[in-house]
Amino acid sequence: MERLIEGHKKFLAEVFPRRRNQFHLLAESQAPEWLFITCSDSRIVPDLILGTEPGDLFISRSIGNIVPVSMSDVDGVTATIEYAVDVLKVKHVILCGHSDCGALKAALDRPKLEKLPKASRWLHHVEAAFSHRQPLNPEDGAHAELASLIRGNVVAQLLNLRAQPSVARAMMEGRLAVHGWYYEILSGRIERFDEDARRFVALVEE
Repeated sequence: MERLIEGHKKFLAEVFPRRRNQFHLLAESQAPEWLFITCSDSRIVPDLILGTEPGDLFISRSIGNIVPVSMSDVDGVTATIEYAVDVLKVKHVILCGHSDCGALKAALDRPKLEKLPKASRWLHHVEAAFSHRQPLNPEDGAHAELASLIRGNVVAQLLNLRAQPSVARAMMEGRLAVHGWYYEILSGRIERFDEDARRFVALVEE
């Protein structure tokens, strides 16, 4: 805890004073342009990866960057999507998966979830990933099989995202675009799912 407390002290002493006016504006309202749906994984830091600032991204995180389409109870992901699209009027929704995703590892080895009933139930929502596996990429090396499934999960969850009533309505009205991304932790690079080509391509051409 001391590390966090010291970090907050530094924020109060060095960061906040320089950006006081920005935080003053954010204190009473927000108008993010993007809803960023990603995994709970501690290695994914959207503002660091994308160079965004406080107030830019409305973020939803859950293991496996899952967008449920059928649950008997209320879930935070779809509630967040509804709020972002219908109240905040975001213009883009980005669904971002990542390499070495523990959720998809677990989906490949279900017995390890026997003592995690809630996680096991949640991961039923990634079953469609197996139907959307992407071609193996030699650049993924020994992890090609897992990376193929993780990319497939991005496609599956992107379809679930489009099925959300608020999203479908906003897209029909022409005020919302959705995007599927895959973030490679080792290289720091992002791939986007090309809807026309039905494959992942580099977000930034080199």
